[in-house]
Amino acid sequence: MTAGAHGDQQLVARLGELLGPRHPVAAAAVVTHEEVRLAGLGSRLDADYEIGSISKGVTGLLCADALARGEVDADTTLGELLPLGDTPAAGVSLRSLSTHRSGLPRLPGSARPWRRTLALWRHGTNPYGENLAQLLDQARDVPLGTPRPRYSNLGFELLGHALAAAATTTYPKLVQQRIAIPLELDCFYVPRTPDDLRPGGLSGRSRGGRPRQPWTGEGLGPAGGIRAAITSMARFTAALLDGSAPGLAALDPITPFGTGARIGAAWITIQVKGRPITWHNGGTGGFRSWLGLDRTTGAGVALLSATAAPVDRHGFALLAEHSR
Repeated sequence: MTAGAHGDQQLVARLGELLGPRHPVAAAAVVTHEEVRLAGLGSRLDADYEIGSISKGVTGLLCADALARGEVDADTTLGELLPLGDTPAAGVSLRSLSTHRSGLPRLPGSARPWRRTLALWRHGTNPYGENLAQLLDQARDVPLGTPRPRYSNLGFELLGHALAAAATTTYPKLVQQRIAIPLELDCFYVPRTPDDLRPGGLSGRSRGGRPRQPWTGEGLGPAGGIRAAITSMARFTAALLDGSAPGLAALDPITPFGTGARIGAAWITIQVKGRPITWHNGGTGGFRSWLGLDRTTGAGVALLSATAAPVDRHGFALLAEHSR
């Protein structure tokens, strides 16, 4: 094995070939009916990464689970669960949020996203960080657009906190109670502040290798705030494939989402060489992630990197190699 490599030697070698020098700290899990294989480059297998918008996939599962429990229904609105008054956002349904059809923007204008993005580029600062009260203040000022397919971080932030309110808890506790504990995910959590990070949590870097602040924030959690180790991502992937994860209806596509794609509750399905592949990716200031499932053959791949360079095509390639 190369220095700093951990896990399955063949998968370590393949991961290094796929990712190359751009991703010096990365990890992968390959799950099939026969086995679970893990690989880590530059970090231990229990090191935790930011999984970014794969958090939306987790929120999608929690939404489908809440529907199955009868805590909410698809037409329940945000205003029934969160203190949004008579604002436009209050009338948005959970169904429209879960499929990115709410009419909410990607980010609220009052958050000054361009200024925050510039600060991220220049200084590596976290562009998120709102607590729930601040997030709700921003949401009250947001006008609604046409309810068409439109990827919305704000929408999934509000969806996750609404689901937590329906369960009379917080979003981090909801993830623990309904995902992490039942599936025995030892490192799968939602830090609200940098103080909540586990000791030894990885620090991410830009494509050019510059350090980036961790993306923490109570508001962000349901849309992009989960951190996980590859060991937990492997168990999570296995649970999605074997049916033991809650809210599996979230994986089933119900409406079009862009050219050639369909979406369930956050999870996207596309056809790859004649087979449906269900997937979600993630990206933060210093991390990239990808999780894909071939539910026909029972194969899945999770891929994490502590560098903000895309890993989607690498994930699709690795899944194709194990879906035969």
